[in-house]
Amino acid sequence: MRTLLFLLTALTLHAAPKPNVLFILCDDLRPDALGCFGSKHVKTPHIDRLASEGVRFANTFCTTSLCSPSRASILSGLYAHTHGVTNNFTEYPNSMPSFPGMLHDAGYATAYFGKYHMGENNDEPRPGFDMFVTHKGQGTYFDTEWNLNGKERKVIKGYYTTVVTDLAMEWLKQQSTDKPWCAFIGHKAPHSFYTPEPKYEHAFDDVRVPYPSTAFHLDDKPAWMKQRLYTWHGIYGPLFEWRKKFPDDRPEAVKDFENMVHGYWGTVLSVDDSVARVRAWLEETKQLDNTIIVFMGDNGLLEGEHGMVDKRTAHEPSLRIPLVVRYPVLGSGKVVPQQALTVDMAPSLLELCSAPALPKSHGKSWVKLVQNGDPAWRTSWFYHYNYEKQFPYTPNVRAIRTDRWKYIHYPHGDGSADKHLAELYDLQSDPGETKNLINDPKLASTVTELKAELAKLMLSTGLDAQTDKMPLDEGVKSELPDAKIR
Repeated sequence: MRTLLFLLTALTLHAAPKPNVLFILCDDLRPDALGCFGSKHVKTPHIDRLASEGVRFANTFCTTSLCSPSRASILSGLYAHTHGVTNNFTEYPNSMPSFPGMLHDAGYATAYFGKYHMGENNDEPRPGFDMFVTHKGQGTYFDTEWNLNGKERKVIKGYYTTVVTDLAMEWLKQQSTDKPWCAFIGHKAPHSFYTPEPKYEHAFDDVRVPYPSTAFHLDDKPAWMKQRLYTWHGIYGPLFEWRKKFPDDRPEAVKDFENMVHGYWGTVLSVDDSVARVRAWLEETKQLDNTIIVFMGDNGLLEGEHGMVDKRTAHEPSLRIPLVVRYPVLGSGKVVPQQALTVDMAPSLLELCSAPALPKSHGKSWVKLVQNGDPAWRTSWFYHYNYEKQFPYTPNVRAIRTDRWKYIHYPHGDGSADKHLAELYDLQSDPGETKNLINDPKLASTVTELKAELAKLMLSTGLDAQTDKMPLDEGVKSELPDAKIR
């Protein structure tokens, strides 16, 4: 009887159609810019609906808070030092396995539409995709020049979010229901320079946005944070061109900061419209419940916290990303509190699609965690970022985050002692990271334990004092980055 039941179950699983995968990837999206993650002002009913019908991961993080490294980690399940994309100018290696490539080899039709951003000046098709439509660099919010699968390069008039959705839906409508598909929609939004659609330009005019209070409490923080205040990545700098005359630390100049945040929020409203369009089509074609819908951000964003804008640092707004997954097999209305990472996406989606696993992964599938709980799930992980000469505003960063603690230190890059003050936060009592506890003698043993755990976690991915290569920290500089790469 048990053998017969096993055979029937196996036959049922074999007969079940493989799920489609719709992966919606946003750029620089803070979780708190979405209704389902607690936004008080940004209304995102269609993204919220995905969360209410699926799974919302309440604590998801990127392992490197920078576009290209993070995207490569999502595709590969690997940390940046292993996949090799450690900055925004490096190609994803053609020989490096990816989950879309694995799905393609397993019989899926695969496509990518939108911002890919690995290889700054390369808009040609990449391996593993039947259809690949992208552009060079960041693209523009209006009238981007697109490379249409290597066959034609042309400017398509219109707003980026609308155009990329049009392109994706055109391909989706051509797909046979006899073959599963995996499609990426890579939004530019809400990456700088934040430009809403005209219909949303004034959506938040009545909302006052002050600088966060942590911007003015930096005395116990590393000195580089104060040095950054007047740079490209500081609150008194140009604010991605929302401030025309800079630096400006006058109290009334907060209006420029407010306008910047309003612009950021406005771009998110169009993303919600895009989600509504694609979801409606899935319902009309009766593919909704057989499609794994992933809505995710590539990295977080600092909006004035600790006096900083942009990302790259190991502070919570820079690390946190939204993740929502709708697929009935996983259940509905669930909230997962455990720490999930970008490197978990590839193994998780391959498992859900019953596809072969990647040959190597630093991440772990969260399927068991979501469905039944996983007592062995991680309680700590590490973060790393390497100093960039093109953006000399953030030091080398090595950090560990546990369920309670965060320890951050800043290696100089030549093996010598750190030149910057380290940071320690009790996230349980101080989730906003307002008080740096690194010099509290009562916590010396905690710091020792965190340092040991950080070394252990890094070593598990092949990093030690000899293999952890990074640039020399040349300090915070005041010049603006090249206009071509902003």
